[in-house]
Amino acid sequence: MRPKEKVSTPQSDLFRLKLTNLIDLRHELCRLADQIHWQDLVDQFGVLYSEHGRPGVPIRLMAGLHYLKHTFGLSDEAVVKGWKENPYWQYFCGEEYFQHQLPINPSQMTRFRDRLGAGGCEQLFKLTIAAGLQAKVIKPSNFQQVTVDTTVQEKAIAFPTDTRLYHKARILLVRLAKRSKIPLRQSYLRKGKRALFMQQRYAAASQMRRARREQKRVKIYLGRVYRDILRQLPPQSESVNTQFAEAMALVARFLVQQRNDKNKLYSLHAPEVECIAKGKAHKKYEFGVKVSLTATQKKNFIVGALSLPGNPYDGHTLGKALHQVRKLTGTRPQQCFVDRGYRGHEVKNTRVYIAGQRRGITPALRRALKRRNAIEPIIGHTKHDGLMGKNYLKGSAGDAMNAILAAAGHNLRIILRKLRLFWLNFFHWILKALRPEGAAGFAA
Repeated sequence: MRPKEKVSTPQSDLFRLKLTNLIDLRHELCRLADQIHWQDLVDQFGVLYSEHGRPGVPIRLMAGLHYLKHTFGLSDEAVVKGWKENPYWQYFCGEEYFQHQLPINPSQMTRFRDRLGAGGCEQLFKLTIAAGLQAKVIKPSNFQQVTVDTTVQEKAIAFPTDTRLYHKARILLVRLAKRSKIPLRQSYLRKGKRALFMQQRYAAASQMRRARREQKRVKIYLGRVYRDILRQLPPQSESVNTQFAEAMALVARFLVQQRNDKNKLYSLHAPEVECIAKGKAHKKYEFGVKVSLTATQKKNFIVGALSLPGNPYDGHTLGKALHQVRKLTGTRPQQCFVDRGYRGHEVKNTRVYIAGQRRGITPALRRALKRRNAIEPIIGHTKHDGLMGKNYLKGSAGDAMNAILAAAGHNLRIILRKLRLFWLNFFHWILKALRPEGAAGFAA
């Protein structure tokens, strides 16, 4: 059922503490809460709920928790726990009185994201851009010049090795067979574990022939369990076949893939993971999905975040990135600055300047191309301070949502810093105005 939003009343509660009497309303989170148009979210997301049943959790509370999560780089459990202890977070999420109980179960955040999808997360991201305009962090003219670059959003998986994946796949099949009461001739629990251990020891000792022999043994054990289950699956039982369908398809795909195949399987719980080579000396391969980020040329404000499954060529993604910027900001960028990986693009409505370009470059454009490198620390902040460095959300939809929300968190950190520095500068100006002549150390 559609959530009932909380309505503020002038009448006070004798037995509860009002947040406005507890906190400093000049705090940056309080000021940010006034910059965000929460009613727009209520109107847009309210249609996603049914008209019958138990009322849902207030939309502002759920949206505020997601903003706080990606602003401070926290997990679902940590942000819900922190909300209970922080009165400023409660005020930001629309509470009128201080609450002593957890607002929701952390699993409800997952269901809220599934309800929104990537389109709903874009609406959350769009409100951060509007809040930046209202807080005067950016100007509408900043949308005319943008910088676009791609990075890799890594998935929360272990480094894939064939032997470990064979071992995990066999454990998965044995667990499913036990749950469905399918008797196996042999589970290879003890032998499989020993073969994995010996393969790792031989590989650490650089005895690669023996390591390959143990790896082949682990694969043989997986193949035997797979064929045993395949023979015993009851054809008339749809429920049992449904339980095994996804796992059997993944194992069959994993057993036949070779070293140089494309679209290889690198994880059983995240089959959408791709291996992307970025040419870095410290990390040759990254396992996740490619993400395109678009930032304003001057203010380092992110105005576009796009997940790109399939590891496409950068030049073929530039049109989609600029289209997203126009959809979120209502402005078509006039100039776009990119690196050499975007050569061969087909964008016509925006002037695209590529790093290293010489022809037709004025001194102002040369400075702008140097400024293009500022997007690299922006990407670093979204990974280190935000949650783009390790994505824990499931599936391709989780990749898209995490990239957009991480960009929203970056924008909110910029706005909070602006609001915090405003009051510091204001008080510094007051002290400077009140300082008597000759008292040089008064302001300090």
